Amino acid sequence: MIEKVFTRIANQVAHLAGLPSTFAICVAIVVAWALSGPFFSFSDTWQLVINTGTTIITFLMVFLIQNTQNRDGAAIQAKLDELIRVSRAHNHFIGIEHLTESEVEEIRSKCETAAKRHDREIAEKAADKAVAGRNGSKHPSKTAGAGTKKATAGKNASKKKAAA
Repeated sequence: MIEKVFTRIANQVAHLAGLPSTFAICVAIVVAWALSGPFFSFSDTWQLVINTGTTIITFLMVFLIQNTQNRDGAAIQAKLDELIRVSRAHNHFIGIEHLTESEVEEIRSKCETAAKRHDREIAEKAADKAVAGRNGSKHPSKTAGAGTKKATAGKNASKKKAAA
C-alpha cells in the first residue's frame, strides 16, 4: 500500500519537476530572493533561506528521481529480456545487468567483434553476388574459376603462337 502511494507520488513529482513551468517558477523564486537582498541587507538569514530551501528540495528530489529511474530501468530491462527470450537471440544475455562492469565489458567486446565479423561476411557475400551478376552467373565461385581458366588458356595460346 505505502509502496504504491510512494510510487504514485514519485512519478507525479518527477513529471512535475521536468516541466518548463516548474523551471520558470524556480527561476522566479531565485529572482525574487535576489531582489529582496537589499531589503534584508543581504543578511546571513537572507542567505540561509535560499540555502536551506534549495538543500531540502535537492535532498528530497534525489531520492524521488532515483526511485523513478530505478523503476524505469528495471521495466526497460524486463522488456528487453522478454524480447531476447522470444527471439532468436541468445538467452544467456538475460540478466547480464547483474554482472560486474568488467564482465559486461567483456561480453560487449565479444558482441562487437562478432558484429564486425558478420559485417565482413555480409560485405564479402555482396561482393561475390555483384561479381556473379556481372558475369551472368548465380555461382560466383564457378564464374571466378571459369575466368581464371580462360585467362590461363589465353596465356597458353599466346605462348603456343610465339613458339610456332
